[in-house]
Amino acid sequence: MTIDRSKRTTFEDKAELYDQVRPGYPNELVEDILALSEIPDTGRILEIGCGSGNATIGFARRGYRMVCIELGERLAALAAKNCSAYPKVEILNTAFEDWEIEDRAFDLAISGEAFHWIPPEIGYPKVAKALKDGGSAAFFWILYLEPDTDFFRAMDEVYSKRVPEFENPNRTMTVEWLTERIKENFESSNCFGKVTVRQYPWSEEYTGEQYVKLTATFSSHQGLDESTKEGLFADMIKVIERFGGTAVRPYVGVLFHAKVKR
Repeated sequence: MTIDRSKRTTFEDKAELYDQVRPGYPNELVEDILALSEIPDTGRILEIGCGSGNATIGFARRGYRMVCIELGERLAALAAKNCSAYPKVEILNTAFEDWEIEDRAFDLAISGEAFHWIPPEIGYPKVAKALKDGGSAAFFWILYLEPDTDFFRAMDEVYSKRVPEFENPNRTMTVEWLTERIKENFESSNCFGKVTVRQYPWSEEYTGEQYVKLTATFSSHQGLDESTKEGLFADMIKVIERFGGTAVRPYVGVLFHAKVKR
């Protein structure tokens, strides 16, 4: 599986929906990041690709000073609105590659489901340069698991019928694939020490309408024409109704943490 970085801005088209339906991050993940990084109470955090502030708030409510970078104009505006109760949070609407770096200014750099959009040869060294001596990088992703059950096999049949050429990223982006890729990026940058990897499984229940709204935010679906999406989503709802009216979707959060190396 390769990453199509041309789809980096597709979330902007669904900014409000993204803000409404994307799952949050487990509190345990946030606590582990703070513990692993050993960030002081007065520490400063850099966030890359904050989106609508989904991960931001988990750190902002603890009182940290934050600079949060978001490429999408609408997403950045939503992040500013969602974080308005936290005056120590600054939202910058720009690409991370274009951001004028603050050299050795941050105790911790975080990125939730966003750092894969930045070419690793640019992203990892730039983050390292922004970190203080002893600072940490903590990048994390949510994987949308699809176990081998009657429900997900029925969903596979929907995709085979409506978009037979479609490669379902939930089947191809596995924990193993992600772990190998991100650890390799950290190590090849030669900017960081040992990488710690931790996993956080949980599940959420959705109605048919909620399930479709969530699916509509996936970048992989943005290239489908409207009539195809309408048929796909209608069939999804029929499957969910056939299985009792709700769908339980399992997730796993995967955290990668490493200290900067000078």
